[in-house]
Amino acid sequence: MNNRNAIILAAGVSSRMNTKLPKVLHEVCGREMLAFVLDACRSAGVDKVYVIVGYGADQVRQRFSDADDIVWVTQAEQKGTGHAVLCCKEHLADFDGQTMILCGDGPLIRADVLKTLTEKFESDSPAAILATAELDDPGGYGRIIRDKYGNIEGIVEHNDCSEKQLEIKEVNPSYYLFDNKILFEALGEITNDNAKGEYYLTDALEIILNKGHKAMAVTAVRPEEAMGVNNREQLSIAGKIMQKRIQSQLMSSGVTIVDPPNTWIDARAEIGQDTVIEPFSYIHGKVKIGSGCRIGPFGYLTGGAVVDDNRTVGPYSCTDTNTQGGQKG
Repeated sequence: MNNRNAIILAAGVSSRMNTKLPKVLHEVCGREMLAFVLDACRSAGVDKVYVIVGYGADQVRQRFSDADDIVWVTQAEQKGTGHAVLCCKEHLADFDGQTMILCGDGPLIRADVLKTLTEKFESDSPAAILATAELDDPGGYGRIIRDKYGNIEGIVEHNDCSEKQLEIKEVNPSYYLFDNKILFEALGEITNDNAKGEYYLTDALEIILNKGHKAMAVTAVRPEEAMGVNNREQLSIAGKIMQKRIQSQLMSSGVTIVDPPNTWIDARAEIGQDTVIEPFSYIHGKVKIGSGCRIGPFGYLTGGAVVDDNRTVGPYSCTDTNTQGGQKG
């Protein structure tokens, strides 16, 4: 099977964020959380993305209105992850291929993890495969249940775990890949007989296993990447992790960042080779900086600012227009 679609769960209200803005539109390093998940899907070879929206649906659609690979699906009532996926039934029930399922509030997702799932799926032909993480503090996450041979037997949500199961460190950060037809057959059998009275996607996995289908779980998610964003503190933590990732990628490409902890660079910024970013510089938006430049200290670039090659944006300079800013170096 070469056809691959994705379903992204993005309908939640998120009362813990204490916000009027849909959760997936909150920004991490200048980009909406949902944008990072969409990019990861595309990098993993997804043909079409079905985004489940509910609270603030019009705002989410508007923000990504220029994307031609998104199908918007409304979940009028939030009755659990299994119910959310079932909202795609009219679109996907007869689809013969792979369906990836992810959460829209997981901006730290890496395309490499999704590629690991797709490669294992195509080499081992399971009905379902998921990526797991090992956490020192697994509180709140569904636990991965394995048999004595290491094969996955199911997932138990935190609220339904026994005392023994609560000790398990391997958790489910919600990175799934299914054989689509087998998935929707199983979803038709799930119930809401659990502590929260919801229809869990994880119950579909148990049904798949009980029918004798093959399922796999690979530990491929780094601990810091397992975190979904459910409150403002987690949003801040995600931003710090993402900022470190952005700066690391820039330094690998030949950019000097003199003092990384005291520098902030937008995920959308483009910076050329041999440019030096001095401490306390702030680069926000789709900024383009050429090669051989020097920015700061205390440089401020925002909006659509463009800095030509071999230019200097000195201390306390502010450039926020689409011009060839900076002094010639």
